[in-house]
Amino acid sequence: MTYEAYARWKREPIQDRPLLSIIIPAYNEEIRIVPTIGAIAAFVSDLGFEWELIVADDGSTDQTVDLVRSLELVNLRVLEAPGNAGKGSAVRRGIQAARGTYRLFADADFSTPIAELTRLMDALDADGFDVAIGSRAADGAIVENRSGLRQALSAGLSRIVRGLLGLQIRDTQCGFKLFRGHAADELFARQTIDGFAFDLELLFIAKRHGLAVVEVPVTWYEAPFSKVDSVREPLRFLRAVVEIRWNALRGAYARTRPAPDVVSAGR
Repeated sequence: MTYEAYARWKREPIQDRPLLSIIIPAYNEEIRIVPTIGAIAAFVSDLGFEWELIVADDGSTDQTVDLVRSLELVNLRVLEAPGNAGKGSAVRRGIQAARGTYRLFADADFSTPIAELTRLMDALDADGFDVAIGSRAADGAIVENRSGLRQALSAGLSRIVRGLLGLQIRDTQCGFKLFRGHAADELFARQTIDGFAFDLELLFIAKRHGLAVVEVPVTWYEAPFSKVDSVREPLRFLRAVVEIRWNALRGAYARTRPAPDVVSAGR
């Protein structure tokens, strides 16, 4: 059944608006991109609805784009960029090009297995949430192979986020987030940060605009050869916190209605 569904998705173009768009930001991912696409396509094709896949390249200098195109998947699009502008820029381009009723962005390193998608979709459908975010800190999450240094950094940054931005979200940076289409349009139109901390800005804007966010516990494996710099990225993250705070003070994120509390979805 899985292969038959995949084969149809590979060769038959979507006729109507897809239920789901999946966006993978990619920068020099020639080693990981094909296995990641294969795993996503095999799983999602068997879920019984129309969907599209978008690889938002961020100015790769290796064979990432050529490899993706060589797969010849009719419902897969590649968005190229003239240069490396940052993960936030790549995700925004992918989200804004997407047509799905739901829009997921997932990291190319596949740290969060695609099977966790159904958990996020269920969370959105259950209580009418606008955004469901994969969380490594929510009760019930399973985290494997994460270094003690990264755990400590994450805990420290989370305290700063709560203190300076008032966000009660326990894990803002997991690269596995699902949006309803209207929420994606609203949030990404106001995004200003193109780097690593763009997720944090989106969640802050969501709070300001009264969008309902739910944290969903997921299984997460720290991928080998991670591109996250444990020294530079925390510094960039702190600068982003200050930038978000400044944007808020000058009215860049106008609040439209009271913001609900963030909710955690247990297993």
